[in-house]
Amino acid sequence: MIGLESHLRGVGRKLLIPYVTGGITRDWTSYLLAYQAAGADAIEVGLPFSDPTVDGVTIQEASDRALERGATVESIFADVAAITDELTVPIVAMTYANLVVRRGEAAFCAALKAAGFTGLIVPDLPLDEISPLEAAAADAGIALVLLAAPSTSGSRLREICARSRGYIYAISVMGTTGERTSLAQSAGILAGALKQHTDLPVVLGFGISSPAQARQASELADGVVIGAALMRGVLDGASADQVGSQLASMRRGLDELTRV
Repeated sequence: MIGLESHLRGVGRKLLIPYVTGGITRDWTSYLLAYQAAGADAIEVGLPFSDPTVDGVTIQEASDRALERGATVESIFADVAAITDELTVPIVAMTYANLVVRRGEAAFCAALKAAGFTGLIVPDLPLDEISPLEAAAADAGIALVLLAAPSTSGSRLREICARSRGYIYAISVMGTTGERTSLAQSAGILAGALKQHTDLPVVLGFGISSPAQARQASELADGVVIGAALMRGVLDGASADQVGSQLASMRRGLDELTRV
């Protein structure tokens, strides 16, 4: 199984981490394989939840569609496990605390690992309350990735940097996920502050929607997370190949930046 942190440290380029909502279509894992072929360095898989508090309208719609199709945590884990042999990049689950606590932190992390995941993001779990999950994730060999926001204080940034594993997810703007026309100034300020406290990769997410924005963000950080821009295509009926082509254009832009 691919270790998240060791893999990301070893790729030697700006990081591209796309997102897909698990269960969004019958053949949703084809998007994982298309992302991988397009040059993803890791992939985030959202576990659909009825009240996704940090997500904007696009990811909310994707979650609703997956739930309407009958997607569950168990079915998504089974789908990922079925293609583990084809995956050459780490897979990171992004979900909400209710789904983790309901099963129990240790059981959830063990099931996550058994399905082939190597990382976990729980954006609505406060830093002051992560200790049980932190311990369970460490025991299971799961990298618990923490988020930092533009409003996070300096002391909290230092603690996040010390306790995060795999990478630091830097939220580019105060607000929810979703497509935006420009990159907020707060993105660069936050990325710079985080890089003073960690040698983990710092990746920017929330609102990065185009190759130009991805390149701009990666000039400030170590890479980007692309979510809503890709999921809008999926919701509108784009095939895995079409969404993969969209991601590949971002990969080319980041690779040009790496060469510079």
